Amino acid sequence: MKNQFAHTLFNSTGGYAALALRLPVGLILAAHGAQKLFGWFGGYGLEGTGQWMTSIGLEPGYAMALLAGSAEFLGGIALFLGLLTRPAAIVSAITMLVAIFSVHLSNGLFLTNNGYEYALALFAITTALAIQGAGRLSVDSLLQTQFFPGRK
Repeated sequence: MKNQFAHTLFNSTGGYAALALRLPVGLILAAHGAQKLFGWFGGYGLEGTGQWMTSIGLEPGYAMALLAGSAEFLGGIALFLGLLTRPAAIVSAITMLVAIFSVHLSNGLFLTNNGYEYALALFAITTALAIQGAGRLSVDSLLQTQFFPGRK
C-alpha cells in the first residue's frame, strides 16, 4: 500500500512540457511568498501582510499571511524543483482559489482592475500540474526511477 502511494505520488504523465509550466510558476509563487513572509521584492512581510489580510476579513491576519506566504514560497520552490509536485500544486491551487474569491473576484476579470485573471491562470496551471505530475525533468522523476525502476 505504501509503495503504491509513493508510486502514485512521484509518477507523472507530464513529459517534458511540465517543465515549461513548473519553472515560471514556481518562480512566481516563490517570489510572491517571499514578499509576504520576508518583505522581499517590495513586499510587506508577515506583519504588513497580516494587517492587510485582517482588513479584508481573513482572520487571524498574521496566521493567514503565514499560511499563504508559506504555501506560495515553499510550494513555489517545490514546483520549481519538481519535488512533491502534486501536493505542492494542490496547496498552490487552493491558495489561488482563496485569492480569487477573497480579493479579486469583485474586481472583475482583468488584472488592470485588480481582477482575477492572473490568479485564475496560476490556478489552472497548478491544477494541471496536480493532475499530470512534475514531468520527466524533475526530482520526482528521479525518485520514481530510484525507487520504482522500470515502472511508469
